[in-house]
Amino acid sequence: MTDDFNSTASFSCQKFKCSARGILLPFGLEACMSIQLRAVLYFIFLLYLFLGIAIVADIFMSSIETITSRRRKIRYPDPTENDKYLTVEVRIWNDTVANLTLMALGSSSPEILLSIIEIIGNRFEAGELGPGTIVGSAAYNLLMICAICISAIKAPETRRIKLYSVFMVTSFFGFFAYIWMFIVLSIISKDVVDLWEAVITFLLFPLVVIIAFLAEKNFYVSKKIDMEEEEQTLILTPPEHDENGSPRSFRKNELLQFLRDLGQTTNLSLEDKAQLFAAKLSESMHRSRMQYRIQGSRMLTGGKSLFLNLPDKLQEIYSEVSHREMLTDRKASWTLKSIDEDHHSDLNEQYPTIEFSTTTYAVLECEQRVVLKIKRWGAIDADIRFRLDTIDGTATAGEDYVKLSEEFKMERGQQEKRITIHVIDDNQWEPDETFFVKLSLPEGEETHAKLGSKTIALVTIINDDEPGFIEFEESITLVKESIGKAEIKLVRSNGADGRVSVHYRTKDIDAVATKDYEPAQSEIIFEHGEISKIIAIPIMNDLEAEKDESFAVELYDPTGGAQLGKHIKTVVTIINDDDYKTMANRMASLVQVDMDKLSVTKTSWGQQFRDAMNVNGGDLETAKFGHYIGHALAFFWKVLFALVPPTAIAGGWLTFFVSLIFIAILTAIVGDVAAIFGCLVGLKDSITAISFVALGTSLPDTFASMIAAKNSKTADDAIGNVTGSNSVNVFLGLGLPWLIAASYWESKNLPFTVKAGDLSFSVLVFSVCCILSMSVLIIRRYASVFGNAELGGPVIPKYVCSIFFICLWIGYLTLSGLQAYGHIKWHS
Repeated sequence: MTDDFNSTASFSCQKFKCSARGILLPFGLEACMSIQLRAVLYFIFLLYLFLGIAIVADIFMSSIETITSRRRKIRYPDPTENDKYLTVEVRIWNDTVANLTLMALGSSSPEILLSIIEIIGNRFEAGELGPGTIVGSAAYNLLMICAICISAIKAPETRRIKLYSVFMVTSFFGFFAYIWMFIVLSIISKDVVDLWEAVITFLLFPLVVIIAFLAEKNFYVSKKIDMEEEEQTLILTPPEHDENGSPRSFRKNELLQFLRDLGQTTNLSLEDKAQLFAAKLSESMHRSRMQYRIQGSRMLTGGKSLFLNLPDKLQEIYSEVSHREMLTDRKASWTLKSIDEDHHSDLNEQYPTIEFSTTTYAVLECEQRVVLKIKRWGAIDADIRFRLDTIDGTATAGEDYVKLSEEFKMERGQQEKRITIHVIDDNQWEPDETFFVKLSLPEGEETHAKLGSKTIALVTIINDDEPGFIEFEESITLVKESIGKAEIKLVRSNGADGRVSVHYRTKDIDAVATKDYEPAQSEIIFEHGEISKIIAIPIMNDLEAEKDESFAVELYDPTGGAQLGKHIKTVVTIINDDDYKTMANRMASLVQVDMDKLSVTKTSWGQQFRDAMNVNGGDLETAKFGHYIGHALAFFWKVLFALVPPTAIAGGWLTFFVSLIFIAILTAIVGDVAAIFGCLVGLKDSITAISFVALGTSLPDTFASMIAAKNSKTADDAIGNVTGSNSVNVFLGLGLPWLIAASYWESKNLPFTVKAGDLSFSVLVFSVCCILSMSVLIIRRYASVFGNAELGGPVIPKYVCSIFFICLWIGYLTLSGLQAYGHIKWHS
């Protein structure tokens, strides 16, 4: 029995399959293991290495975010006062340049480093794993990530690319990069990369960055470099600063308005209210592509979220408070997203700009018409054509109003045009109903006219067949003691027929009539068609320090057939001015603390280790089951990479280089593990590269793009960066190792041989898929059936597009596999 075992062990140890495939691996103890066991262990190890790369890439991207978010101070003339200047802080890095350089390097660093390490490890001879991973990753990014992003958005919402000129530049180079690779390997000098070809490949990288930057600045259209959008915003609305002079990420009046919207939720602490407001800010704040990439990695590993998550109790309150706003947004969202937001920020008066004079209109049903005003500003020396299209809300075209969908013309010199939409008076009682009117430019008009920010108008048809319901607009009102008068708004809804009235009276709660406020008991009259009134209650300012005091105003005894609505009572809270300021300042400080927690900049090693060793970065209250699983799997990597210097040191650059070294080490191991795994299961390196390795290195990007598609207002952060990364992968990921190897062989007067073989066929198939997929994205932008946007849109068309993209990716893998194994004859 023992002899049989020894014989078997001797045979297995001698048959050490794939032992020469790696630079650092395999381990000697594998020699006596079965091939099947080794394949399983290598596959698990490969997945675990991808997890480690995702975590260290998170740190790498955090350093890039810290570097590119650096600011400088600029001075501009104050637009409101002569002889005064504003000092504002703006980002040093341009977004397009950052996305195509550091951002592209961050998201593609594993693929780029794998190609470099493979060539150096092979003694400057070309391998299949690095180039194959670059092509496979490009195919996955363009086809699968686009497919996921198209269908990830809730119908009928859409996302359009804002910087479309930049997208077209990077799309061209994203296609040309792979055609150039094919030309170099199969046409100019077959199976050889000359030094000049390597130099050109590498130099195409800065060329892409320069051309894309000029495209963003409209250099090719206006010959005038545009001002940064951020600078325009800061000059028009300079940020507020706290007591220490640091800029706030919000305005205090926004905070006070949120407190008013919060209503009578008095059982909340100041910290809870601050957290609710911080969640609102987090939901609407602008995020960079780097931040979405970091969030994608943290979703996989149970790390600290860059989005502020609320405990269940606060989430319910937050949902209730924002319900009305969310309802309005849902009705209009797909129309809002369908507009090219490139027009929204363009302040260049070289082109005329048109928009609605106001975004809300109200009309009594009996008036049977509503007049919309479209105004023009900027140049007035040319005719402008524009379109108006009505969109149903709760009102239905044909039943409540006459549908409008036609083009109009604003004559030269004309600065305002009025358009009438007819309302149907059906003499039947109905609740107040709404519809939307969308302003757009016909095809071809975009070249010499722009849209302003007011491109969607909400029209409310007020029912006048009934006297209506009368109620307070808000159930709580906060006023300062020094305000003079508390103005409380009454609204008349679901009817405006006839002259009606309602009585009101004040009632003490803990405020005392005649001492803290002037009591009132009176009648307020709504004439026919009137829909709002103001009740003014004088407030007494006794200049004494007092605690907050409240009184109530209630409605009773409506006349003229009117009825009382839901809010028949409102509570007016009088806040002492000093307490009011103290509370507002303290809450503002708490909000800023909550917002600072979302920063990717780490100030110390201690903070890094605390975040690494705790689930969800220590926020256990909002941690889910998935966070615990991801944290358990990633714990070793998190603690190991907490040794990387914090991003607060040296402006993030030290973190950048140290984390890059870690990525290089892991990538070298990934190259060995992938090569040995492919060898054990019988896969060629070219197939392992375009499938397993490409998928593993692109997984964080998948989550990042999906999050960006759902949360960003445009499609730029979701798919706009894909084409840029694909071109950078070739120009940097192949250009640099080709340049190194070609220089080495040139010094020896020998050619640098790169076998086209499987790679050239894979590149050719990908190029065909690239043409088809880009054609679909362009069609989606201009075809109304898809919602006139690259992402989202109606349910069936968006899923058809997603399935088409998935089929292209499967077809790419299938054809590449068939060729690699000789089922398709290919002679490059």
